[in-house]
Amino acid sequence: MTNDKRPLAFLILIFLAIIWGSSFILMKEGLKQFSWSQVASIRLTVAWLCLLPFVIGSMKKIPKEKWKFIAVSGILGNGIPAYLFTAAQTVVMSAMAGILNSITSLFTMLLGYFFFRTKFTAVRILGVLIGFAGTVYLITGSTDEKLSADVPHVLMIVLATLFYATSVNVIRHRLSEVKSVHIAGFALFFAGPPAAIFLFTTDFITRVSSGTPALLSFMYICLLAIFGTSISIVIFNYLIKISGALFAASCTYLIPVVAILWGYADNESLGISLFIGMAMILSGVYLIGRNRAVTK
Repeated sequence: MTNDKRPLAFLILIFLAIIWGSSFILMKEGLKQFSWSQVASIRLTVAWLCLLPFVIGSMKKIPKEKWKFIAVSGILGNGIPAYLFTAAQTVVMSAMAGILNSITSLFTMLLGYFFFRTKFTAVRILGVLIGFAGTVYLITGSTDEKLSADVPHVLMIVLATLFYATSVNVIRHRLSEVKSVHIAGFALFFAGPPAAIFLFTTDFITRVSSGTPALLSFMYICLLAIFGTSISIVIFNYLIKISGALFAASCTYLIPVVAILWGYADNESLGISLFIGMAMILSGVYLIGRNRAVTK
């Protein structure tokens, strides 16, 4: 990441943290009237339809050898995680989901090192470890604040973060020359249509027609789809290209801050550990983004 790109990269990072940090409370609101599978399907369907006008007619611009990587991005970066997160949030609090999401950065570093031969300086590795330690502290330091959840649902989120990290590395190392909007739009071709087909095999129409509460939940899910998926993944793909996979993935260390604030607003509480954990997380992100910590 060059010096002239650093301010833009940090601004994008903060913007994405606000958008994605708000996604967990939006999922929670959607789950009030729809099943977890319907929430995920609505999200993917709406996101796909939003980006469709921007990519239709551009299929020939994508080299044939790149389609398999776009498919990986669509399935692992969008499709499966959408269902894993909403299923997990039937039990896990929205603030906790946001916190657990930060594991993405650690997986991004590990996968980049072992499978893509990415080199990292000691400073950048230290930043990842400090950010991850802040996340762990938020969890372990808040056990008396009703943040516990059963292991299977927690593991759903951990698996989703592994899929996210895989997608991030694939975009960085295999799709760097493809336009961000094309990656996002065509990736959703592998997740949106199947989600739409499934959605209309459920009682979605009946539920959405049941009255104001359902329409309100549907609106929240649409906001999640438009801002939390369509717009944000285009911007995120661009961030990966200008800053690298690890810095882009460090966004997941800022997401808990926003998710926790929304959790407080919705009567979820983390206690005093919030401030210590957030300080550690922000310190880690700073170290990851420092210019001299960037090697590839």
